[in-house]
Amino acid sequence: MPAVLVNWSLLQFQALVLILMRVSPILFMMPVLNSRSIPSLVKAGLTLTVGLILLPLVKVDPRLLPSEPIQFGLLMAAELMIGLVLALSVNIVFAGIQFSGELVGFQMGLSMASVVDPQSEVDTPLLSQFLDLVSLIVFLTVDGHHWFFRALFQSFLLLAPGEIHLQEGLYRHFLGLLGSLFVVAIKIAAPVMAVLIFTQIGLGILAKAVPQINILITSFPLTLGIGFLFLALSIELFLPYFRNLFQETGRALVFTLLPLMQR
Repeated sequence: MPAVLVNWSLLQFQALVLILMRVSPILFMMPVLNSRSIPSLVKAGLTLTVGLILLPLVKVDPRLLPSEPIQFGLLMAAELMIGLVLALSVNIVFAGIQFSGELVGFQMGLSMASVVDPQSEVDTPLLSQFLDLVSLIVFLTVDGHHWFFRALFQSFLLLAPGEIHLQEGLYRHFLGLLGSLFVVAIKIAAPVMAVLIFTQIGLGILAKAVPQINILITSFPLTLGIGFLFLALSIELFLPYFRNLFQETGRALVFTLLPLMQR
């Protein structure tokens, strides 16, 4: 292997570096792999392996490889941007799922109950962590990670290294994704939140009708019990929604996002 590397030309090393610049943000930010519990050496090794696999498949025009270090650095930054755009578009969807858990947890009175998320190492509400784990299972079940690799390979077919062009539609697409973050959160949290709102209204009416009842003490176990009950009943509705959501996100990576970066 060392002898093979020594025989490589400068153009081959430059092509490998450009490929790694696009592959690394996708693999480091891909769901499941973006967890900090996975060693960085494992991610780096997987990135290098994927880069070496793609090297003979990706056609890099030697005329696009500058000899000046500054120009090559700009070319690396452009490749890094492509990978970040692809990875960020999927992470926005998972952010919406986690936000729905925060909405439900706040409504149930669990806003103070949080655990340390191993992916971000920050305090995360329990329900956000629970819904995130459920969504990851569905993501792997529907082969969502395959869409990542398909989008990665398709990006080299549509966007050769150094040929990125950020169109105006790309910014609109990301604005739409940010808007869909709140739509996804509301759709997931709506069943439980609606029941809890009616529960709070009923408790308010009961407090006016029977002032002797300590509503403050009574409402905590009642709200938690009803919230967990309807959350369990809603899981069956979440699974097909997550499946359709991830499939639409994967198709958007290949057929919508990549064409918006072509010249």
